[in-house]
Amino acid sequence: MSLNLQTAHSLCLLRLSAIGDVCHAVAMVQAIQRQYPDLKITWVIGKVEYQLLKHLPGIEFVIFDKSQGWRSYFNLRKALKGRRFDVLLHMQVALRATIASLAISAKVRLGFDRARAKEGQWLVTNHRVEPLATPHVLEGFMGFAKAVGVTDLAPKWNIPVPVTDTEFARELIPDGDKTLIICAAASKAERNWLPERYAKVADHALEKGYRVLLCGGPVSMERELAEAIVTHGDGRIENQVGKTSLTQLLALLKQASIVLAPDTGPAHMAVSQGTPVIGLYAHSNPGRTGPYTCLESVVSVYDEAITQQHSGEVPWGKRAKGAHLMEMIQVAPVIAQFDRLAKASQGAQATEPSQHGSH
Repeated sequence: MSLNLQTAHSLCLLRLSAIGDVCHAVAMVQAIQRQYPDLKITWVIGKVEYQLLKHLPGIEFVIFDKSQGWRSYFNLRKALKGRRFDVLLHMQVALRATIASLAISAKVRLGFDRARAKEGQWLVTNHRVEPLATPHVLEGFMGFAKAVGVTDLAPKWNIPVPVTDTEFARELIPDGDKTLIICAAASKAERNWLPERYAKVADHALEKGYRVLLCGGPVSMERELAEAIVTHGDGRIENQVGKTSLTQLLALLKQASIVLAPDTGPAHMAVSQGTPVIGLYAHSNPGRTGPYTCLESVVSVYDEAITQQHSGEVPWGKRAKGAHLMEMIQVAPVIAQFDRLAKASQGAQATEPSQHGSH
């Protein structure tokens, strides 16, 4: 089923969170913009995620602040009062998104196929995207662009950052500096790798002539993990955790040579900047949530973990459970991926020196 947007004037996109998911959604919405440049697009988005994407061209943002509890739904209804959209892309399977969608008036309400439309989403939509058996999250999102008639579904990203943030990043990581950025913390501590193992990879990168920066948010779990990594390292690891805004972090990830991260938003931010990512996966299937353009660089123990917990066929999105699964990831395969990417980066520099840092 394809809905042609040639005669449509307005589209509303509902995707509130999280950082990685809104990065995937950017590729989808910009595919729509390329095909329908005159379409007016409104994006209902979470407060934190807005801080990363607020400079996107041609998009009006309406912030949904979940920290306000029930007031957030009333505020959304007030912000959209009197407006009716031609199309709503309902792209979040969560009860709060299902409830929030009731504040959005739209003729066509496009949601996931029945198998994926959980949390009551199917009750508030009147069209569905094509079913996909084993999609990456990004491919699942691109199904929305396909459903509205977009033909070029190759993911491309343009997430602008203020000039001051780019200058900040270039001052910290000058063009041509070989730099490994480690974004060590996921949103849940169980998805974090061990600090002493991060430190061993960092020390290896330092020996190879790379600078190593730790980056991340200001929460105490991230700060403590970063301090533990520094303690286990050889003293030259640079700790920037809690010192950057989201757009400054995006600019730094663009300047980096390689990024190392578990299943966390900055891995997908790095993908959007064209920077190679080594992803560390144990709890979730990297085929579904891994760094999309760097799946061959993932170090995963997910298959071993999930087969220990489930016999027979495993549902595509099934998570492995356990507080210590990340301990199954050893240092050697991570260093092997680092060496492979470092070698590829050197080769690229040798053939295209003028391209470094531009991504």
